[in-house]
Amino acid sequence: MTNANKLVLLKFLHTVIWVFYSVVIFYMLYAVIIGKIDHWLWIGYGLVGIECITLLSFKFFCPITIIARRYSNSTKDNFDIYLPNWLAKNNKLIYSMIMVIIVLITIYRVL
Repeated sequence: MTNANKLVLLKFLHTVIWVFYSVVIFYMLYAVIIGKIDHWLWIGYGLVGIECITLLSFKFFCPITIIARRYSNSTKDNFDIYLPNWLAKNNKLIYSMIMVIIVLITIYRVL
């Protein structure tokens, strides 16, 4: 397998994982907005927690990004994922803000 093919495979995998976590986070947002505090919300918190631990373990870099770096010398923020560059660049900030909102609404709903 060529380096270019390996990068395409990693970009695809990274994008699939990103879509999965986007679905999880937006479900969580939906759930807290409508007051559906159920086991799926708590599973979502667990999954997001795993992602946070992973990012902290790799100094706020996704491990897939670190692996993909072997196959590209691109300086673009989206070299390792099929997202627009602006979204790849601001992804952590955007989703962190959404998670803060989810946590705050969850606290309001639970208390």
